[in-house]
Amino acid sequence: MLKGKNIICISYTTWEGEYTKSTVQLLSLLAFQNTVVFIEYPRTYKDLINGIRGKTKIPVKRMLGLDKRVKTITSDLGSEVKHVVMPPMLPTGSLKNESLLSRFYNFNTNKYKREVRKIQKKFKLKDCIILTAFNPVYGLAMIGNLDEHINIYYCYDGMDLNRNNARTIELEKEFCKKVDAVITTSDYLNDDKKQYNKNSVVVKNGVDNSLFAPHSKKSLNTNPKKIVGYTGSLDYRFDIDLIEYAAQQLPEYIFEFTGGILNQKIVDRLSKYENVIFKPAVHASEVPPLVAKFDVGIIPYVLLEINKNIYPLKINEYLAIGLPVVMTNFAQLKDFENIANVTKSKQEFVKQIKSQVENDSEELIMKRIEFAKTNSWESRAELFGNYIETFFDKNKKH
Repeated sequence: MLKGKNIICISYTTWEGEYTKSTVQLLSLLAFQNTVVFIEYPRTYKDLINGIRGKTKIPVKRMLGLDKRVKTITSDLGSEVKHVVMPPMLPTGSLKNESLLSRFYNFNTNKYKREVRKIQKKFKLKDCIILTAFNPVYGLAMIGNLDEHINIYYCYDGMDLNRNNARTIELEKEFCKKVDAVITTSDYLNDDKKQYNKNSVVVKNGVDNSLFAPHSKKSLNTNPKKIVGYTGSLDYRFDIDLIEYAAQQLPEYIFEFTGGILNQKIVDRLSKYENVIFKPAVHASEVPPLVAKFDVGIIPYVLLEINKNIYPLKINEYLAIGLPVVMTNFAQLKDFENIANVTKSKQEFVKQIKSQVENDSEELIMKRIEFAKTNSWESRAELFGNYIETFFDKNKKH
């Protein structure tokens, strides 16, 4: 396991949130034996105004420097992390003028760089590992500017023009070429990044068994109506047509979806069915008892090129509870070939839901739980740290 190192994470997300984040899980574990600085994705002046008006919940005082921008927080696992909120940046999302965009970009990244240097000086952080977690725009600008020992890109998702602009996609390619190494979360992502960086490796997502074990099934549920469940964001990945068909074909089953609504069409189409229920997103700690009430867990993702990048966190979480898993063939997840049920048509999807519910057993429940134990975040963090240490030792900058 990696020990005694200084890790600065240039993140694309917040630390807290309604869903489990692989970056947070890995850094929480690495923080037991390393100094970890987690920098939240920088918000803009527009975000600041919305925060002041109460439209969004953001740390306004910390953004303005009226409260400490750097605070030591305790992770859910008990480790300590230095948590950073950046001052507001100029908004660039809607800019079309390349000259103006370039100026705003330089302003933002220079401001970001100055803040990181202040943190390094204050806490005497030398020989740093810069870990950029899916934030190539800021990560690229930091290369060689933070007196770092090594620069690593942690890539946990793919990019496409539906979600990212062309400039960001090109910046990511350039970033991949310039970093010392890339760590991805799926084989598909790894194959893509190897085109740009030979030091590309895979560390797949895991599961917090300590969180899920107390709620793992010991026997079959006795629900009067069987529950087909899903947890996670309801967004572009979700196959509305498939679930509408399943809800029609299985009126005796309850289809329960818990998560943030990022695609309103899902609710508009499916809420008319009496056997379809939508529930708001819950904190990660509330997921295990929620999932334990399901009879089968589903991952109904559409077959898109971008979805091939996904190694879903929820698959290990379902299995840790002991649930049978039914999903579409949206990605090549060979690790789960003998434990989950991959379907290639809407008819097969419905058939497998019925089959898994009707033929489940205590023996199968235990088999799934034991499988999930091999995919713990502890084992993933050890592998993640070992890769970083290998790249760190190979680096000849210092």
